[in-house]
Amino acid sequence: MPRRTRERSSTGIYHIMLRGINKQDIFHDTEDKIKLIETLIHYKKICGYELYGYCLMNNHIHLLIKDGKETISQVIKRVGVSYVYWYNLKYERNGHLFQDRFKSEKVENEKYLLTVLRYIHQNPIKAGIVAEAAKYEWSSYSEYVNQKCSATDIEFILGILNPDPGKAARIFKEFMMDENEDNCLDITDKRRKQLSDEEAKILIKKLSQSDNVLILQHMNKNERDKIIKDLKETGFSIRQLARITGLGRRIIEKA
Repeated sequence: MPRRTRERSSTGIYHIMLRGINKQDIFHDTEDKIKLIETLIHYKKICGYELYGYCLMNNHIHLLIKDGKETISQVIKRVGVSYVYWYNLKYERNGHLFQDRFKSEKVENEKYLLTVLRYIHQNPIKAGIVAEAAKYEWSSYSEYVNQKCSATDIEFILGILNPDPGKAARIFKEFMMDENEDNCLDITDKRRKQLSDEEAKILIKKLSQSDNVLILQHMNKNERDKIIKDLKETGFSIRQLARITGLGRRIIEKA
């Protein structure tokens, strides 16, 4: 069955979500996240898009983008290919990193634009990572509050809120803190697990005697399977281990 053509936004603004293939992690350390942000900045100059918001989670990315000289599909392809090429070199791996088809939704009015931006900035809160958006380092929230542009084009959103930049920043903070039931793109991660990803990573590093959680991809089968068996017996799920290690579910199931 052919894929359905993406609907075009009359405003040119889209909410984009890219997820790791098999929901695996796409960021493992600070350098990875910095590289993705640098890639977004680099392609803004080439593709002519405006970036109104972003949030980098361990296994997915939210972007709020207005297209420019190139379509959203072309933009995401450029950013994705560039980051994956760098990532594969760093972690000595091959193949895909992102799911083939990214999710997107049109943003057709100012009210929903602000709703999407709040949803993006509150993603780490709803995931239980931080208690407030200001505490999360890897989103565009601080650029708006501090009015210091790095990757984000903040003027458009702040201009909607108030012509005065100081007042606009205060309104922005209040709106971002509002309790809500926003569920944009219907992609809330509903995983429920007893043990956290961070606990899994710590144990993988301990068992493998390596600082790289992807090391299992390069170990011989017997050593790898013994570690996987220990991880499963500890209580980590097959899906969780596949996401963190980048190994296929069948490999983990059979170990």
